[in-house]
Amino acid sequence: MKRTINLVKNRSDIGAGTRGSDMGIDAIEIAAINKGSEYFNNFRTLDVETHNETIYNKDRNTFAIRIEHVLQQCTRLANAVEYSLSANHFPLVFSGDHSSALGTISGIKTAYPDKMLGVIWIDAHADLHSPYTSPSGNIHGMPLAAALANDNLNCQQNQIAGDTVGFWNNLKTIGTPQPKLKPEHLIYFGVRDTEEQEDQLIQSLGIKNYKVEEVRFRGLELCVKEALEKLGDCEMIYISFDVDSMDCDLISLGTGTPVSKGFDPQEVIAIIQAIISSGKVLCLEIVEVNPLLDNKGNKMAETAFEILEQVTASISASL
Repeated sequence: MKRTINLVKNRSDIGAGTRGSDMGIDAIEIAAINKGSEYFNNFRTLDVETHNETIYNKDRNTFAIRIEHVLQQCTRLANAVEYSLSANHFPLVFSGDHSSALGTISGIKTAYPDKMLGVIWIDAHADLHSPYTSPSGNIHGMPLAAALANDNLNCQQNQIAGDTVGFWNNLKTIGTPQPKLKPEHLIYFGVRDTEEQEDQLIQSLGIKNYKVEEVRFRGLELCVKEALEKLGDCEMIYISFDVDSMDCDLISLGTGTPVSKGFDPQEVIAIIQAIISSGKVLCLEIVEVNPLLDNKGNKMAETAFEILEQVTASISASL
């Protein structure tokens, strides 16, 4: 039976350092309405319960802010993604902050525990910190460390209290006790804003990062072809698209941690479409649109929707 696209909406920003990405989904919907598009009426929708009111709680986990609530939110999203996959849908996930990716990955691995997962991470940031290394304590910088079950203790700079350790270990084991991802099955596109602890881990684990300049110099098609070859052993691929992978000077500042010298929208479309053409992609997630920070009206959400329309057509053709 042919799969159908399921829009999974996760309006949560509790893993971020700035508020507002929880409104990113609505901003994208407004962009669609203003364009006269029926996009959000064309697909089945699944709304994930959120816990955004916890931003008002006094937080004791300095190096993993609101970690107990991020754990709850990622578990909710994991359940939603697992349900969507089990119902023969393609979950197209809309989330606020990028801590959500751990929930999405966990849901995929819960649905298909015996299949090898490859992750294409299109982002300006590596998101490889743990509570032991994070300079900010914001968990949207930690989802891949949790998915890899790698604390990077060689670069430890924070002393973690008992409760934080427990919540962090629970994050790493949502759905399944084993690591959800192997380092050789993680590939970055566009990462360019990292800390030393992440750089050391990327180097020691041999994680490939296709930087913007490499993609442009060697050619986008060649880089994506090479990436897919590296994921040859993987039976399924998850694409995580953070809008800060794009050039904030070209688009806008409408994302939590904007970075210059990123991809342009057409490059992002081409990368995602080429990966989808592999036939292995079973989930796509878009994150970190923040309309409260946008210095050009609703430009980031409008750009995200333009990308979304084109890649959704590719997804539909692949199902």
